Amino acid sequence: MDKFLITGGIPLHGTIRISGAKNSALPCMAAAILTEDEIVLENIPQVKDIDTERRLLASMGAEIDLSEPHLTRIRCATLTDPVARYEIVKTMRASSLVLGPLVARTGLARVAMPGGCAIGGRPIDLHLKGLEKMGATITQAHGYIEARAERLKGAHLVFDKITVTGTEDLLMAAVLAEGETLMENAAREPEVADLVALLVRMGAKIEGAGTSTIRVEGVESLHGARHRIIPDRIEAGTFLVAGAITGGDLIVADCAPAHLGAVIARLEEAGAKVEILSADPVHGEIRIRGNGSLRATDISTEEYPGFPTDMQAQYMALLTQAEGASQVQENIFENRFMHVQELVRMGANIRVEGRTATVHGAARLSAASVMCSDLRASASLVLGALVASGQSVLDRVYHMDRGYERIEEKLRGVGAKIERVRTAPDPAEESFSD
Repeated sequence: MDKFLITGGIPLHGTIRISGAKNSALPCMAAAILTEDEIVLENIPQVKDIDTERRLLASMGAEIDLSEPHLTRIRCATLTDPVARYEIVKTMRASSLVLGPLVARTGLARVAMPGGCAIGGRPIDLHLKGLEKMGATITQAHGYIEARAERLKGAHLVFDKITVTGTEDLLMAAVLAEGETLMENAAREPEVADLVALLVRMGAKIEGAGTSTIRVEGVESLHGARHRIIPDRIEAGTFLVAGAITGGDLIVADCAPAHLGAVIARLEEAGAKVEILSADPVHGEIRIRGNGSLRATDISTEEYPGFPTDMQAQYMALLTQAEGASQVQENIFENRFMHVQELVRMGANIRVEGRTATVHGAARLSAASVMCSDLRASASLVLGALVASGQSVLDRVYHMDRGYERIEEKLRGVGAKIERVRTAPDPAEESFSD
């Protein structure tokens, strides 16, 4: 169970480079199931969820080449075992992303049902309803979902609520379906558009990516392709907050500024100085300076392009240092305030009522021993520790490793005093993370 030791009170200065987006890489890796040819993915982040996905694909018969850093070659010439086994996917919620492509390619998919999650349930009923409308027969038994179809057929799919993984899963099912599929109330996240970009390179016919209405004309087969994963907008947002909360002067490089509009707007509203040095979608640069006087500001999480739920915990850490009272409304997940009590242990003044947290700042945070509960909660505690007086101890930082590549090394590179202490494995490392 690795720990972080963080000594706070040091403004961050320098440049941090952003890795590829985990939440884009996972569906793009799953898309390799759709063809016998090789898929080459560049800018793959080196995080634990990616390792889990590689093991999952390999267990199905995929050939995977990892000979180059941040590049993965996947060839699913023969899928000998179209099953997402529980023992592999139990620590990763994105396992349901293989359901659509498996049934589209092989006519059969068996996927272990997702269990509970630290930040709330993520039912896949919208995936299943969509596959049924496309002609699949769905059964559930012994903890697995099984989908069967000789060939899926295009359908008119209207999502009851916006779902990113549901949109991605059914997109991959639709590209090999017979006829046209029309998806309404689809997710607009950049990660969905990135998956579409890969699928189009593979020969899919898709219109409307980035909008709430997506039209797919099914094709007989797809071919190999090479694709670069987009920058991780949540990692970029986390480091932007790090620059602001420490009163530092950071350049966040290799990011996509266009994907960060809501986060940048709230940082500016809170008093941080943000300058877009380059708007390039692959190698963009943003400079952020904390002026030492942050202002209270309210946020409400929404689907893209609104303020992302994956940035709520990090922004709440920032609000502990802002003068006045701020309100944080969580509209996506029902249990995403698990970081609150740990921030309170560090001296934060936060009150939670239902899905609303009221943060009173500016609090003088002091070092404490705290426990990480999920990926983004862990990031918020790192941010809190960066401004707390003394040395904080963060337990169970394996959550960070699922979505942040070498975060301690990146932070040390801009002046943070952070050290990883390696200890014996913890059985709790099999808990879920987002």
